[in-house]
Amino acid sequence: TRSLGKHGIPVVTADETKSALAGCSRFSENYFRYPSPRLQPAQFISSLAALVRSENIQIILPMTELTTMLLLQNKSSFEGVSIPFPDIDTVNSLADKCSLMHLAESMDIPIPATRYLDNQSALPNCTANSGYPVVLKPGMSWEYDNHAWFRTTVRFAGSQSEAERLVASDPAFRTRPFLLQECIEGKGQGIFALYDRGKGIVLFSHRRVREKPPRGGVSVLSESVPVDPVLLSYARRLLDHAAWHGIAMVEFKVAKDGTPYLMEVNTRFWGSLQLAVDAGVDFPWLLYQIACDIEPDPVVDFKTGVRLRWLLGDIDSLYLTLRDRQWSFNEKARAVLKFLRPSPFKTRHEVNRAGDLAPFWWELRNYIRELVR
Repeated sequence: TRSLGKHGIPVVTADETKSALAGCSRFSENYFRYPSPRLQPAQFISSLAALVRSENIQIILPMTELTTMLLLQNKSSFEGVSIPFPDIDTVNSLADKCSLMHLAESMDIPIPATRYLDNQSALPNCTANSGYPVVLKPGMSWEYDNHAWFRTTVRFAGSQSEAERLVASDPAFRTRPFLLQECIEGKGQGIFALYDRGKGIVLFSHRRVREKPPRGGVSVLSESVPVDPVLLSYARRLLDHAAWHGIAMVEFKVAKDGTPYLMEVNTRFWGSLQLAVDAGVDFPWLLYQIACDIEPDPVVDFKTGVRLRWLLGDIDSLYLTLRDRQWSFNEKARAVLKFLRPSPFKTRHEVNRAGDLAPFWWELRNYIRELVR
């Protein structure tokens, strides 16, 4: 919203809630509420199609994996509207973690030691000799069950009994394919990419400094770094093979010995998008130009060492670190010191920005509301 608004593009935002973070931005000219994509997918599509017609909207940029998937599955409802993403089959070829890992293996891209399971019943046969902890990873981030979509969750198991308990209690594993993977210790690093009909246009790289949960999750403090040629070659192999179009983020976990292991491909906008914009790669603006069939502005280089902090997420990460008994006293003390020394001259905040503070106040109110429940 901020990116396109600053370029003078009229932006209309929409979500299923009465209000939303992006809708509070001064760059959102109007905000609309639509039916829940998760609970009412058909109504979501019909409502959004009606909104597009009434507001004469020419370009739709879905921001979540579920809304992206539903829009691409129902492109016929949006004739004449640009949705700058590949077709749904191409998206699923990379979004489905089972097919992605198979593809990566065929391309000699390193992945964690992986076992492919069709459903819960296959688990006891493969966990007895597994080294723990292990990662239980659903094939898809969203699944459809009982007339509604539900978000799946990656699970960590420290023993065979815990793995069996988690799989038995989670519908994402009971009847659907999933992965049992080696747990890689290391730092998250990603290659951000913009493609135009199979051709790579712009590339950017970041590393995760802190995450929530602390042992692996969403980024709460990230930093722009030079593009690693090895990671770049792996990312290009995947995206070139898919003849990709639009944006994507290829995520790796770099182990202590320097080996990068493929984790997943985000086939939508990602959480640390603002970091790239701050470093000089304005992905929303570049994607807008592609959607308009305009040759994107050239991006020769970007600034490295720029940091982006999600303040409230960083607070949560610190709390989880202090609460976790597996962290030593010294580790917890270092975590507190790092939290209190955020490198102010090279760190910017993801949400709270001077000149557009309304989104932060909205986020803070909701954060406090959740705490007092």
